[in-house]
Amino acid sequence: MNESRRPAAPALWHAFCETRARFLDICRPLNIEDHGLQAEAFTSPPKWHLAHTTWFFETFLLKPFLPGYQTPEPMYEVLFNSYYNGVGEQFPRPQRGLLSRPTLGEVLDYRRSVEAALETLVMDSAHPQRATISERLRLGIEHEQQHQELFFTDLKYSLAVNPLRPCYADATAPPCPDASVPVAWLDFPGGLVDIGFEGGSFCFDNELPRHSSFLQPFSLASRLVTNGEYAAFIADDGYQRPELWLADGWATVQTQGWQAPHYWVEQDGESLEFTLHGLSARSEHQPVCHVSGYEAEAFARWSRARLPTEQEWEYAVKAAPGPAENVRADYHHPLPAGHEKPFAQLYDSCWQWTRSAYAPYPGYSPSPGAIGEYNGKFMSNQWVLRGGSCVSKADHVRPSYRNFFYPPDRWQFSGIRLAKSLQSEK
Repeated sequence: MNESRRPAAPALWHAFCETRARFLDICRPLNIEDHGLQAEAFTSPPKWHLAHTTWFFETFLLKPFLPGYQTPEPMYEVLFNSYYNGVGEQFPRPQRGLLSRPTLGEVLDYRRSVEAALETLVMDSAHPQRATISERLRLGIEHEQQHQELFFTDLKYSLAVNPLRPCYADATAPPCPDASVPVAWLDFPGGLVDIGFEGGSFCFDNELPRHSSFLQPFSLASRLVTNGEYAAFIADDGYQRPELWLADGWATVQTQGWQAPHYWVEQDGESLEFTLHGLSARSEHQPVCHVSGYEAEAFARWSRARLPTEQEWEYAVKAAPGPAENVRADYHHPLPAGHEKPFAQLYDSCWQWTRSAYAPYPGYSPSPGAIGEYNGKFMSNQWVLRGGSCVSKADHVRPSYRNFFYPPDRWQFSGIRLAKSLQSEK
């Protein structure tokens, strides 16, 4: 390769190419009609995810840093802007499923066009803004990986409303064990601990700055709550007992008519669960999934435990003996805990609700301009989830990663890991 055409950061460019190719791969099982599905306002169609991730690179890299760049369609700036008020107007989110045009073919052409222009930019190793370009390229890669995960959660929700219960792709579930792994409680002394990202690699702005937090002694469950354990909560009238619920949670239960986790189906005397691979028998040993923060909180109270704080979760994961179990499969559904490791299902099954409100860390300062809207503008009225899920990219998660959703949300792969305070609850 000519030195003038060598990327300033070869590993970063490789990661970009791999990430872009992966998105096309995960879309491959779809029919063309599937690309426009949007069952609710909080979901987005696959075609929109493909276009929005491309818009991100165009908006934050090509337009400011590639002289003479011309967008293939000026209206894409409106159609595929999600929430960046500093960039300009946005097409209404609830109506994304109405965008029959641009066609899927035109969106794919848009992706290829932006990729070609981005290669020109990245290959300019003498560019005076090379450091900023690399930083934003990495952010764009991580952003696309987030949307690849959202692709699965949004698509699952949209497929589930179809009475045909279509599947994303055929797959055979791995064999389930005959019994659940018993819960062990891992004790942690607490004290003054360091929280936040540590290291020289990439992290999101909401993982910083690193700071001290004081923790009381606590215990954390070695695995996630199972379907069988949650079924016992339901059988004990968990959804009919207001004393178990936060006030807003109880109001939501009454308004929404919740009686079980999302995607649970009782049909012809069988206990089933809708998955990305269609309607399947529900295993009592698999982690309960697609529960809201309110349901997680109510179950914890019923169990005479509680949800961990996000600081407890991060500290415990870093201090736990031995490596965490992380059995990642292409099945796109949570799997039962194994027996090999003392701390299971941290990253490969369900995001885990915490009792912590999503708020900035002490000393947090958002980045200047529209990039500062990426995480900072959402630090209100949401709860933090930690870990990762069966549809998270394996190298995308880490102990300091902060996910966040509203407590009624349950279309994500969200589950429950219990905690106890050593002084009073254990």
